[in-house]
Amino acid sequence: MENEFDWLTLDGDEEVLWADTPHPYSLVPSFVIGIPLSLIIIGIPLLVGTYLTHKNTNYVVTSDALYRKTGVFSRSVQRIEFDKVQDTSYGQTFLGAQFGYGAVSISTAGGSGIEMSFQNVAEPQSLQTLINERLKRERRGEGSADSKGKAAVLDDILVELRAIRNAVETDGVNATDSTKTPGATDSTKTPGATDSTKTPGATDSTKTPGATDSTKTPDSTDSVEPSDFEFDATTTDDR
Repeated sequence: MENEFDWLTLDGDEEVLWADTPHPYSLVPSFVIGIPLSLIIIGIPLLVGTYLTHKNTNYVVTSDALYRKTGVFSRSVQRIEFDKVQDTSYGQTFLGAQFGYGAVSISTAGGSGIEMSFQNVAEPQSLQTLINERLKRERRGEGSADSKGKAAVLDDILVELRAIRNAVETDGVNATDSTKTPGATDSTKTPGATDSTKTPGATDSTKTPGATDSTKTPDSTDSVEPSDFEFDATTTDDR
């Protein structure tokens, strides 16, 4: 594998799922045309060029991306990750349908048409199915990751809201009235006292117990009797 695909560099967890070169029968049309032309030397370069192109073309499907390597005297490697693949399709010519080879085309999101094509590969329909299954698995994985990410964000928000509510409730219980102390109903009164201006048992601060009026003495009345001013009828003036 290392000697055959020395041009391929994989990530640590990336695995090769499929690898192949163009189908050998895809050379048939070139040989049919090139062999007669080789009699006049023109066909020889055609045959050599077709063979070298065939041998130096590789297609690889890994768990993360699609690869295509081309070039005879130079090397060109194209890579498309699965998260960028938008659509796939396959097609076969008449000879391809007869000999079991065809082309698989890949288009990407935001791209203009076909971005990569696996030409003359064996069983193109099976290859397309493999790519589509891997693509669906990749998309399901992304959907699960997005759902988990959203769920984690919602959980964090709920935790913060619960913490805020608990803090507000705690403050409300500990500080219902800043002007009162626990157990005191009125800051101006002491426990058991009904009025700060009166002493227990006293009804009026201006009166003493048993006294009805400070200006009167017991058994005294307010009216003056006329008999107080009468004279004795027997008393006469000696003069």
